[in-house]
Amino acid sequence: MASGLSEAVYRRQRLRERFIEGGLFLAAASSVFVTLAIVFVLVYESIGFFTTVPLTEFLFGTTWSPLFANPEYGILPLLGGTLLSSAVAMAFVAPIGLATAIYLSEFSSSRTREIVKPILELLSGVPTVVYGFFALLFVTPALQKIVPGLPGFNILSAGIVIGIMIIPYVASLSEDAMRAVPGSLRDGSLALGATRFETAIKVVLPAATSGVAAAFILGISRAVGETMIVAIAAGTQPNLTIDPREPAATITAYIVQVALGDLPHASLAYQTIFAAGLVLLLMTLMFNILGFWLRRKYREIY
Repeated sequence: MASGLSEAVYRRQRLRERFIEGGLFLAAASSVFVTLAIVFVLVYESIGFFTTVPLTEFLFGTTWSPLFANPEYGILPLLGGTLLSSAVAMAFVAPIGLATAIYLSEFSSSRTREIVKPILELLSGVPTVVYGFFALLFVTPALQKIVPGLPGFNILSAGIVIGIMIIPYVASLSEDAMRAVPGSLRDGSLALGATRFETAIKVVLPAATSGVAAAFILGISRAVGETMIVAIAAGTQPNLTIDPREPAATITAYIVQVALGDLPHASLAYQTIFAAGLVLLLMTLMFNILGFWLRRKYREIY
């Protein structure tokens, strides 16, 4: 009797575990399915676009005007604006984010860290549209006092504010990577006569390179995909330039501009947003692959 009861309890437990395992599998599979569905939609809609527009014209053309009477479909101006804004953002966030991570990991007290880190991470919760108007109404006028002739819409102010927005990603993840470095490495460096700053720069930072690299790659991916800041502060006019003081449009800003519903569905101009989105997806994929490669490389070294 007792044996039969215990067997029934065991079967119920096994059934419950299988049910939980099935739920976890569906949760994991759903993320894969959503990713594949996004890729399928982008590729399917882009095929219709590329049957009309040659791939060479799309990739190497220097004029992007699909909404004009004489449309041209060169993606380089949008691609250049996206990369330029991301470069400005990373140039701004790299020293600040890394210095913040080093301070929180190696020099601040635990109480200071508990106060500063949550406040820092609050920046990631601010809506991007707020950042956009902050760039347009505060950062741009401030920069115009320093840079004479700076137009109201420019890549410089948009890139700086994108950098402010991604500081939590870079600083927090880099600090976590540095704190994961074994304390024995610090103790050995200090025992050999190195200062705390030398230990942080020459021992801890190289040992945490894989995590720091991953933090920067994540920051770049976030900067590349930013929409509202560049749409508000950088302008919507495609402009192939390497001067961040000029206005320019990014891929995401163009998608926002076209996705407002003013164009007929399935038209060639409407399909441009899928072709541009596919380029953005491939860019993000390349950055993620680069981050994975850097993590593997530096883990092997250190």
